[in-house]
Amino acid sequence: MAHKRIYIDEKAVSLPIMIMKRIFLFATILLSGCVFSEAKKTQLAPSYAWKVLQPLGLHEESTIDTLVLNYSRQSVPSEVSDAYATTGNLGAEGLNLIYFERKPMGDFFFSDALSAWLPSDSKMKFYNTRIPMTLLSYNTGGGRDNSQDRLSTTFSGNINKRAQVGILADYLYSKGSYENQATKDLTWGASGSYMGDRYEFQGFYNHYNFLNKENGGITDDLYITDPAQVQGGSSSVNPKTIPTRLTHAHSKIVGGQLWLNHRYKVGFYREDKVNDTTTVKTYVPVSSFIWTMRYDNAKHIFLNDNGSGADFWSNRYLNADATNDRTNYWAFTNTFGISLLEGFNKYAKAGLAAYVTYQIRRYHQTQDTVTSLPQLPDGLTPNPYPSIPVKERQNLMWVGAQLTKHQGKILNYEATAEIGMLGPAAGELKIKGRIDTHIPLFGDTVNLTGYGHFNNVSAPYLMNHYVSNHFIWENDFGKIRSFRVGGILEIPFTRTRINVGVENIQNHIYFNSECLPTQHSGSVQVLNAQLQQNFKLGILHWDNNVTYQTSTEEAVIPLPKLAVYTNLYLLFKVAGVLDVQLGLDCDYYTKYKSVDYQPATMSFYNQNEIECGNYPYMNAYANMKLSKTRFYVMFTHVNQGMTGTNYFSMPHYPLNPRRFLLGLSVDFAN
Repeated sequence: MAHKRIYIDEKAVSLPIMIMKRIFLFATILLSGCVFSEAKKTQLAPSYAWKVLQPLGLHEESTIDTLVLNYSRQSVPSEVSDAYATTGNLGAEGLNLIYFERKPMGDFFFSDALSAWLPSDSKMKFYNTRIPMTLLSYNTGGGRDNSQDRLSTTFSGNINKRAQVGILADYLYSKGSYENQATKDLTWGASGSYMGDRYEFQGFYNHYNFLNKENGGITDDLYITDPAQVQGGSSSVNPKTIPTRLTHAHSKIVGGQLWLNHRYKVGFYREDKVNDTTTVKTYVPVSSFIWTMRYDNAKHIFLNDNGSGADFWSNRYLNADATNDRTNYWAFTNTFGISLLEGFNKYAKAGLAAYVTYQIRRYHQTQDTVTSLPQLPDGLTPNPYPSIPVKERQNLMWVGAQLTKHQGKILNYEATAEIGMLGPAAGELKIKGRIDTHIPLFGDTVNLTGYGHFNNVSAPYLMNHYVSNHFIWENDFGKIRSFRVGGILEIPFTRTRINVGVENIQNHIYFNSECLPTQHSGSVQVLNAQLQQNFKLGILHWDNNVTYQTSTEEAVIPLPKLAVYTNLYLLFKVAGVLDVQLGLDCDYYTKYKSVDYQPATMSFYNQNEIECGNYPYMNAYANMKLSKTRFYVMFTHVNQGMTGTNYFSMPHYPLNPRRFLLGLSVDFAN
């Protein structure tokens, strides 16, 4: 008898197997979380969390991420901000289009594009928990060709009531909805703290390794706006089949940060009577000595086979066949301070500190090995600035003072002033301040905050001197001056928050249409007005965030004038144990001459031809929480095909198409 051969379509089999594996992992974590939470319901919850304020390590109250509200937003790239320019994929490059939410350009500017995903001292949290805490989360979505997976965990445990240790890990792997835009991002770290009467310590080390494919955008926007025209009549298109401008380009950012903060407090013991027979000794610190040590290192690598995107770049300075750009940076910083502490007696209404900071920086750039050859190889552009050093070392010093009041019931404030004394920092001046008032009104508290800063700072070294295969520049930029002032009004009983501010920037540095840094010689004013207004009627909630901003020089700082985030949802309990948030949210911002993205330098540059915006991006979701387990299901971009087709975040970079996502997070109280 003849035997028939049976052929199996491996792709057809692998897809359901992969989906089943995800569902199994999702269900396993969900079930273990529910069972574990039930077994531990008599235990105490984690007590509190805090962040640290630079440069002296003061505490700022923070939260433990266990809330059900809007949990699903973290899995949508465009929802990093109410207006966000992104290359499209989760964990990929992006720029916050709300100007007042942007951070200044960093000393290693490549990392700025990934700031939403990279760890930093401003994001780092410390926990004090009565029992060990483990937060484990898993988010997933998409199919075999466009899968998106993220697994992250945070652990914190107290050795005793004063000492704590913690670890974190975050692994994100997303193939992307479009071709050649995959991301593979890994972050891990460890932390610890000790809060004694005399000695305090806070410290952490975080390491990151981000590898992103760069596709340069799609080759023709008609694949999104009118696919029938470019496909000969077919109106449906598989996003993964759309050709991209680059196919073999990769960006890699690798680095870490070590931060150690020590504080020794000098004071006295005070005896307080508990009753007629019992007294308790309490240590009252009067002054403290602070030492903060910080080490930052980062490396940027850009790789590309120049056969890919042959006309994407105008110049090739170092190699006509392939690109292998490497730029390294490290900085070692020590800060020594002394402070008089707030509250050691009734006359000490504020804390006062003085400090000095010394820093060593080192840059190592791609070496030019062809300019000195007798004859320039074919296909190369002559290096216009052959004298830029491969290595550069800088020594910098600042002195500063800080005035703080954090224990007042009606009025609190903080002010810091810093002056540069040595090296490129000489002549720099940084002043920032904030004042908060709390006014009792109608049985609640109205909060009024004023804030401001004045900066006169040097241009980053890499803005003045840079060497790579496609870009070489040599500049002599002057100091950048900015003055910002604003105020925030919060009215809890009307669920209203208003933030109005204005900033004046002189000598602003930006990337022009040729993707080269340039300095605007004049001034630019930016006005920002933001209204957050939330409504509630029973279980129905409607949260709104509206931002109006305008720039007096849109060719220098282009901004969408209006950005809106609105979120309509029901919030209720099922059987008294299951919290449910069921809703629909939407991001929208008006058209503007959009920024664009340059993969070789991971920078966003100004262009004056193409407008982006005027498109609502809507998501339907259900966030739920059962005891210590949160989970969500989400259908993103539900309005695709209903509200137009011009859904581009930047020129040639479309937003993600409609897709289904789900995720969960479990708080294991060990």
